Amino acid sequence: MRVVLTCLGLAVLTILSVLGFRGTVSRRPPIELFSDMVRQPRLRPQDQFAYFPDGRASRVPVEGAVARGAPDPNDPVITGRYRGTTNYLEVNPVPVTRELLERGRNRFEINCAPCHGLQGDGKGISTRLGLTAIAQLHDPRIVRMCDGEIFNTIGRGRGLMQGYARAIAPGDRWAVVAFLRALQLSHLGLLEDVPQELRSEFSE
Repeated sequence: MRVVLTCLGLAVLTILSVLGFRGTVSRRPPIELFSDMVRQPRLRPQDQFAYFPDGRASRVPVEGAVARGAPDPNDPVITGRYRGTTNYLEVNPVPVTRELLERGRNRFEINCAPCHGLQGDGKGISTRLGLTAIAQLHDPRIVRMCDGEIFNTIGRGRGLMQGYARAIAPGDRWAVVAFLRALQLSHLGLLEDVPQELRSEFSE
């Protein structure tokens, strides 16, 4: 029995000395009995690969594929339209908070103000460079637009205006819409729109 225990102890020591302790630091590369798929055959982007007819290793995603965790591409928050229709959302679907308005102001000043101006009056710095066909955001036509249509215009563009879908995420586009509505209200609102207890803060 003593011989068996001695041999077992030596075997354990031998295994530990060869394989080492898990998590220990060593400059020597570990001995891998099983790679556990750490290293497996793969193709680098833009490599050639004769298996596919076009000879390319990089593949185009299957049509209709959605990345795991990605939002539903048909969600009204992403499209600005009612699901299954071409009708724009009447009202911003994102709850309007002070944080959302601050985010919208920040994105507006970065992406929109160069053309539309900080006040949305169409007198941004671009007008000094000769670009004159810039919409005034307080125009009744724009004020009457649905929030979803403004969201869509920000993303896809209209006329000479380029689309900002790549530069402004959907959540930020809704923030810009919320800030624009606040900006329009500050320019077009009447004293009657202000709560009675706050009217004294405004001069006639």
